[in-house]
Amino acid sequence: MEEVKIVGVTDGNLTIALSGDIDLGNAEEFFSEVMTAYKATPSDIIFDCQALNFIDSTTLGTFVKILKTLKTDGRSMRLVGLQAKIKKLFLICSLDRIMEIA
Repeated sequence: MEEVKIVGVTDGNLTIALSGDIDLGNAEEFFSEVMTAYKATPSDIIFDCQALNFIDSTTLGTFVKILKTLKTDGRSMRLVGLQAKIKKLFLICSLDRIMEIA
């Protein structure tokens, strides 16, 4: 999936760069790729979202699903570099209260 690039693990954080559009059409594949990388190297996840252009409600739900898995394992998740229009979606849904959005 070209929208998801596993950057690697540094300082105990798994960095995943997201780009383009992630929506209903590819959200399941997004989840699968993230979980595969996470299971290979269980660690906190940092999503680099600088090149992410669009997400929909399905993607928001997918982020919550990823967060639940991480929290169960005592891990955390952070989203960095969100464009204002995407960050607004997280804020409207109060997701900034349950996940770190930088």
